Amino acid sequence: MPAELLASRRDQTLILTLSNPGARNALHPDIYAAGVEALETAERDPEVRAIVLTGAGDVFCAGGNLNRLLENRAKERTVQADSIDQLHGWIAAIRDGSKPVIAAVEGPAAGAGFSLALACDLIVAAQSAKFVMSYARVGLTPDGGGSWFLSQALPRQLATEIILEGQPVSAARLHEAGVVNRIAPDGGALDAALAWSERLAALSPQATMNIKALLREAPSNTLAAHFDSEKRSFVDSLHHRDGLEGISAFLEKRAPRYS
Repeated sequence: MPAELLASRRDQTLILTLSNPGARNALHPDIYAAGVEALETAERDPEVRAIVLTGAGDVFCAGGNLNRLLENRAKERTVQADSIDQLHGWIAAIRDGSKPVIAAVEGPAAGAGFSLALACDLIVAAQSAKFVMSYARVGLTPDGGGSWFLSQALPRQLATEIILEGQPVSAARLHEAGVVNRIAPDGGALDAALAWSERLAALSPQATMNIKALLREAPSNTLAAHFDSEKRSFVDSLHHRDGLEGISAFLEKRAPRYS
């Protein structure tokens, strides 16, 4: 069966499901293209307020398909480079989009599957979920931004251990380190992520977009530059209709209704 990215809706949440039966939801360029298209469509749809990314069955994603990588060794180097560019395009779309993306992780998230989870804004992991940067164990190096995400999120020594050793890391350890936001019972990661996405969907879309942008800019900004970014964002939000609705709802002691 082909590698697919299945799309479905629950209320204001878009659910994207990695599906590659028989290959533990391994990634494929077809999935990257579908991922970019799905996110671009979601950006244009005001009814989509949040996105959940998960894997079919009891596996999040096994990462790259080693058999396909071996086949690519017999081809021009540009073939693999182009494939990685497509993966990075999907990762960038997750990071740059205006809507929050939650990873719901059951079972293993390996290699680029781990990178994909790290690219999401929030991570809900099942209690027995395992995360592994397995590249070095097969003589390779990370892609999908995995080394960047971990170096941003963790002390250098811990990031080095995870990437260089390539041993599985428990959801509990990453939760303690602040990488995983919430632990769910086994089999319950998707339900927990969807419940969270419903609460996020009730927030101001404008404020959510601006907050994602501020967090994206912060690592490369000086404090002085970030002061300017925060000022611009705050003023824009205040003068947006969502600012009026949010303040009015608070003062009137009612739930806000963002259009």
